Order: sequence, then structure tokens, then C-alpha cells
Amino acid sequence: MSPQSATYIATMAALGTELGAAPPTPAFREAVQRAIQANPWFMPEDIRHAARALADDMLQADKLTRWLAAYDIPAATQRTVGIVMAGNLPMVGFHDLLCVLATGHRCLINPSSKDRAMTDYLIGRLRQLAPGLPLAYWHDEPVDAVIATGSDNTNRYFRSRFHDIPALLRGSRHSVAVLTGQETDDELQDLAEDMFRYNGMGCRSVSRLFVPPGYDIRALAATLGRYRGINPKYRNNYRQARALALMQGSTFTDGGFFLLVPADGFPDTLSKITYSEYWTPDEVQAWLATHDRKLQCIVGRDQAYPRGVAFGRAQHPSLTDYADGRDTMQFLTGLTVPSRTLHSNSN
Repeated sequence: MSPQSATYIATMAALGTELGAAPPTPAFREAVQRAIQANPWFMPEDIRHAARALADDMLQADKLTRWLAAYDIPAATQRTVGIVMAGNLPMVGFHDLLCVLATGHRCLINPSSKDRAMTDYLIGRLRQLAPGLPLAYWHDEPVDAVIATGSDNTNRYFRSRFHDIPALLRGSRHSVAVLTGQETDDELQDLAEDMFRYNGMGCRSVSRLFVPPGYDIRALAATLGRYRGINPKYRNNYRQARALALMQGSTFTDGGFFLLVPADGFPDTLSKITYSEYWTPDEVQAWLATHDRKLQCIVGRDQAYPRGVAFGRAQHPSLTDYADGRDTMQFLTGLTVPSRTLHSNSN
């Protein structure tokens, strides 16, 4: 291990210790208060959950060591990489920052206004832990490459703006769950966590279900409805969606703060969860293959699906759970070759 890697791992592990501290540090508590004041979609427990997930699933020295060992990271040729961060979840852009610094590049951050407080906290702590880290805010200065995450509309803007430099661009994605009818109550409670943590606003949040023929949807709604921790703003979405469904005479099963709606596609609004029956696993495989470019996670017992995760693990991405299934580290290590041989790595 190079001295640079050793310093990087020690720094990130120290940050992980702070994020996982119980009780939280005063600095973390202050950042949480600023975050929920700036963005009413954020709740304290969601922010604490995101922090624990980073601490447990990414910022452990042994996990960081194994992760870095899988890549050939050149010792020189630093480039400047800009990151345009999303703001739908607390600290959602941190993994990109982690990757850029791991590959030895200079990292410029453009945080979302929706998650500015927590991003400021992370950057401030990293600067204190390792003052020499090549980490700063991005003020529109030229960069050699960019990683940008946003909606499909903003993705089109990114394509135009960054057409002349290597770019890793991400748009909207969805996650689904495949049920067999044999799930335990604990597994269904874990599924509720996969669905409703962060108010269903993440690309890893399950919003579509596959169920076997004759599946008891009412019993499922009752089980999922025991989930606690839903934001009042989500409940407002539910009330509006329910009222509209009643006016239109649409079919749905009421879960108390969400609607289960029979449909073949993804839901068109928060608080709706779509579902459809399947007769054979091949039907599910075919649907997943057709919609692969829009999928982030497939939750269920069967881990053979691409990007498959177990119940309760959708909101716990590991270091190698790259967004959109595209290896961020490979993109970044490839930046060490001459610029003229690079091409846009966008969707």
C-alpha cells in the first residue's frame, strides 16, 4: 500500500468513526439541524441512517483496503474532476467524492442546495482531518472530467454542457422487488424499509413489485403499513393521489400512507407503488432485461438478478454498488491516459 493510500484510508476511517458515533458529535447534530431547516423532506432519522450506512458499509479501513486493492491506481497524473451532486437524499453524492479522492485526482464539488448543509459538514470534517486533501468547491472553473447526477431533464443539459470532456452522467432510475409469496414477516418489514426510507425519493427506493398469481395484496398493504417514520410531506402526496384515484375510479389498495396500484410500469408520483403478477421467473427476467437502463436495484430472495440485493439492503449500498451499475473507479483511473483518447462515458 502506498503512503498516499494509507493516509486516505486512515482519513476516511476516522470520518466513518465520527459518522457512526453514538451519541452523535455536536458538529454532526448542528449539521442535521441546518439540513432539516433547509430541506423539509429531510428528517433527523433519515440523516442519521445515511450517516450510519456510510460508516458501516463504506468507511471501514478493511473495506476500503479491499476495495482499493481491486484497482490499478497510478501514482501520478492528477486531473481535476468536477462533481455535480444530487440532493434527493442526505449525503447522496459522497460516494463520488470518495472515488475521486481515492484515485488521486483533484476533486471539485458542486453540492445541491437541497443537501448543502450535510455536504458542507463532510467537506469541513475532511479538511480538518487531512488539510492536504485536494478537495474544494467548484466555481465553474475548467475541469478535465465531470461526474453529474440529476433527473433525465438535467441529464440532457449535462450532455450539452460537458460534451467536450469525459463525463459520467446519470439520470433517473428505479428499483423493484420480486416476491414469491413465501416471504416472512421480517422480510416484508425489511421490504418496507427498502420502499419508504428517505420517503421513496432515492433511485434505490423500491417503487414496483412483482407478485405471484393470487397474492394477497391487502395483507401486504397491512404489513407494509406498519412502517413508521414517514414525512408529513409524503403523506400529503398520498392524500392527493388517493383523492385523484377516487375521482377517476381507479383501482388501488390503500396502505394508510401509500397506494398499491396494479400497473405494468413505474409509478408516476410519490406514495404510489405499482405491482403486477407474474407466472414464471422468465417473465420477470424478460421485463427486467427490457427495462434494464432504468433499473438500479432488484430486491428479493433471488440474488441471481443483475444488481440484486437482499430484503432490507437496498438503502445500504457498498463501495462497489456503483450507481447505474457503471464502475466509477474505472472511469476515474482511465483519466490518466491522454485526453485525446478519452470519450464521453454518458448514458
